[in-house]
Amino acid sequence: MAELLYLSQADVEAVGLTMAEIIESLETAFREKGLGNTEMPPKPGVHPGGNDNFIHAMPAYIPALESAGVKWVSGFPENSQKGLPYITGLLIYNDVTTGVPLAVMDCVWITGMRTGAATALSAKHLARPDSSVVGVLGCGVQGRTNVEALNALFPLKKIIAYDLDKNAVHKYAEDISKRLDLEVVPVDTPKSAVSGCDMIVTAGPILKTPHATIKAGWTDPGTFASLVDFDSYWHPDALAECEKFCTDDTAQLLHYQGMGYFRNIPPIHSDLGELVVGNKSGRESDEEITITANLGLAIDDMAVAPLLYRMALEKGIGTKLPL
Repeated sequence: MAELLYLSQADVEAVGLTMAEIIESLETAFREKGLGNTEMPPKPGVHPGGNDNFIHAMPAYIPALESAGVKWVSGFPENSQKGLPYITGLLIYNDVTTGVPLAVMDCVWITGMRTGAATALSAKHLARPDSSVVGVLGCGVQGRTNVEALNALFPLKKIIAYDLDKNAVHKYAEDISKRLDLEVVPVDTPKSAVSGCDMIVTAGPILKTPHATIKAGWTDPGTFASLVDFDSYWHPDALAECEKFCTDDTAQLLHYQGMGYFRNIPPIHSDLGELVVGNKSGRESDEEITITANLGLAIDDMAVAPLLYRMALEKGIGTKLPL
């Protein structure tokens, strides 16, 4: 009888997969994407309750990693008021030779880590190699994992942190300074977290109508920015200051535009697969302002799933269930 491995959120974290391993696997996935070898349809979704709530289905197949499956993931901005995480969901990992489901795993940790890894991989091509100061707007899960990922590739020294919730900033500063041994400077205004930085990460809730807090003139020449929350934090005039506006998948960004997101963004220079294989140019000068709006792709998740599955089996982690 076929067996399914169930990995809870605690199981997934206990596996011990490192950010460096995740970045390396994502690089393989995006190289495959750039070569046209992946299969990944635009993610369909439903929106219970309206507003900015979503539940998305994210299928993908990466031949080089022998990985196929689907993530069923939700994002409900009001969950924090109920003591629940913004992002929740499950990932199903399938055998690519038989189609049989091999594992079901919680995707909260996966989503946070792979999103940070995609930012770091984009920064590898779009940021200055000596970047050491990161401005973080939104001190939740993504504010943490994005810094962890950037710290794996860049000589980070200082994080400038802003959040509407002052208590969240305080907890963030304690966590990052202790866990990553980085200086964290809490600030009281968004502008203070943008100006004077080498890299910027905006990680608030994803909104169809941006609050457009970041204004033109706030970003220094040579800055790289990762828009984890789509364009929610950015005024169109601030986005227009960048020389290269990139994404992780052009087709999916255009799909989102059809849904009403990304109404006032610059022309798309490249997607991440094109950058990884060298079909499009990355940063070409120290003065360029570069931006990526990574949407979060199913290939990100399917780059992580086989690593978790194999390591969990090796370590005896998880619960085996009959199919």
